[in-house]
Amino acid sequence: MTLGATLSSTSRQLPIDETVRLAREAHDAGLHSAWFGQSFAYDSPSLAAIVGREVPGLQVGTAAIPVFGRHPLLVSAQAQTAQAATGGRYHLGLALGTRHLTETGFGIPYERPIGLLREFLTALRPLLETGSADFHGELLTATTPYSASVPGAEPPVPVLVAAMGPQALRVSGGLADGILPFLAGPRALAEHIVPAVEAAGRPAPRVVALVPGVVTSDADAVRETAAGALALYERIPSYRRVIELSGAGRAAELALIGDEETVAAGVRRYREAGATEVVFTATEVNGEEDRRRTWKLLGELSGG
Repeated sequence: MTLGATLSSTSRQLPIDETVRLAREAHDAGLHSAWFGQSFAYDSPSLAAIVGREVPGLQVGTAAIPVFGRHPLLVSAQAQTAQAATGGRYHLGLALGTRHLTETGFGIPYERPIGLLREFLTALRPLLETGSADFHGELLTATTPYSASVPGAEPPVPVLVAAMGPQALRVSGGLADGILPFLAGPRALAEHIVPAVEAAGRPAPRVVALVPGVVTSDADAVRETAAGALALYERIPSYRRVIELSGAGRAAELALIGDEETVAAGVRRYREAGATEVVFTATEVNGEEDRRRTWKLLGELSGG
């Protein structure tokens, strides 16, 4: 199993030089990948391209870019540029986003999200694979009067979707390379998410599980901090549903927090539930010592 960590999120942005330094540290620790959230600050494909070019051998990805307020032609250009810059080590993550951020930030209605996701992916895939598109849907149009291929953007950028609900999983299973579930525990993965995405028909879908996790000697204090940081997700219906399907009452109950043995056992449960990759988030919440301790374990598990 490959293991990675997020280096930036919607609530944590670092100077670019510091992000590159951390990426080198992650690679040296044995981590396979580094992931970048998309907020209203950094452009995550650009940040991933910089990091991937500066740290050869490290896989880089975005988790995840909301489809509202974007267009497949522009996202394709960003993704292909990052793929060319990193020598084929970029992974594009897409998301539905939330009604609040979409309508407040972009001033556009959050309507027909599943329909938009379906059309977005349908238009995007040929752009990434052939550099051309001729798509005319109900919600968007994407055509290429001349080539949209970026030299060196090979192999075609893999597309993952932060899908967890039944409809989003069906669309993603049929049109994407895999999914990026967050706060979906092993029970939700095994019983609901993995079967749904596999049933949609694409062979061997990737299941990249994003999991809050920290190796620490002060588990109670870290879990209390995590509870505060993750509480906002409990108010978002899609996350609330998957938290409950995981058998948890609070989001923080799904965080892997404890000593090396505890966290390693948790990673194994995700693998047994069908996760092909695990990416740890929030590894920095209890300071640098615990972050380094966490990354050391992840590197050991990834190497093993």
